[in-house]
Amino acid sequence: MEQVAVVVAAPQQSGVEIPDKRNLFVGIDNGHTLARAIVDTIREPLLVLDKDLRVVTASRSFFTTFGLDVGEVAGRAMYDLAGGRWNIPELRLLLETILPQHAVMEAYEVEQDFPGIGRRTMLLNARTVSDAGGDRALILLAIEDVTQQRTHIRELGALLREKETLLQEVPHRVSNSLQIIASILSLKAQTVQSEEIREHLQDAHRRVLSVAAVQRQLQISKNLDRISMGSYLSRLCQALAESMIGDSRPITLKIEADGGTATSTTAVSVGLIVTELVINALKHAFVDGRAGGVIVIRYHTNAPAWRLEVADDGVGMADQATPGLGTSIVEALSKQLDADVKVSVTSRGTTVSIAHGESASLAPVAA
Repeated sequence: MEQVAVVVAAPQQSGVEIPDKRNLFVGIDNGHTLARAIVDTIREPLLVLDKDLRVVTASRSFFTTFGLDVGEVAGRAMYDLAGGRWNIPELRLLLETILPQHAVMEAYEVEQDFPGIGRRTMLLNARTVSDAGGDRALILLAIEDVTQQRTHIRELGALLREKETLLQEVPHRVSNSLQIIASILSLKAQTVQSEEIREHLQDAHRRVLSVAAVQRQLQISKNLDRISMGSYLSRLCQALAESMIGDSRPITLKIEADGGTATSTTAVSVGLIVTELVINALKHAFVDGRAGGVIVIRYHTNAPAWRLEVADDGVGMADQATPGLGTSIVEALSKQLDADVKVSVTSRGTTVSIAHGESASLAPVAA
């Protein structure tokens, strides 16, 4: 029988064959050439120190950065370089503990003046490198110049402090300006002859005071991103009672508010709505000469929904033939808040309700 020989060809290999790693550094005398190339390739300034902290070698970037030449560096103690600028006691202590303790120094920050380049801020990183027998050890000291970054951080900090100062100063100036305007309106109202003009000036005076009251209460809040509505409305109502009611009228302002916060934008609008409704109640609800009266401000929230109610126990706004300026302001502010306005007038008084979000998510506010 004829025999057939079957030959299986080995697959061809593509690419470059990598030589045995044991022969990779053949021709490099004791690794010195390779080590020198690595040191010179590093972009950051680098020093190689012996156990006596004398410079064995330095990278080209070290010479370039500090304006030194080989003769001023090689074989010299590190603390003698650059006219002794590197003789920093804390740094010396750290370096002298690296070799005996085999420790590592990470991001040690120093700030020093150097000839030709001025004051620099640097981060120093150091570690030991030993031979196989541990007989000879070297210290690698890498120097990272972070002067520009630290300058930017200081400048940013100064800008932030300046911004904070301005944010604190502006509310004071606004408050002072509003008080001046209110005083001018009040003085003018006392001098005009027309009763109608006097009433308009007094109305404008009350509204300026209301804006000033809202601004002051926001200024008290330390976190302007989120405002605690309970304490905010309580302080606001106290300010309104002092500025618009005083001891001359037997009317009480009460606040009923649960917890919850709102953005400063929402808090401003809600505060202005409250002041407008309080002004309207003071103007229209208690015209029957009663001995006392109560205006209740209720605020309930179930984020993101919330409801505000301002209720009085007077005759209310039912006597108004047409909506006044206050009503228009409330409607405009409510529209900005994407809230619905509802007015309820009964024999027990008037209640204005402003609701934002799903009504079902909020339980009815108790009367």
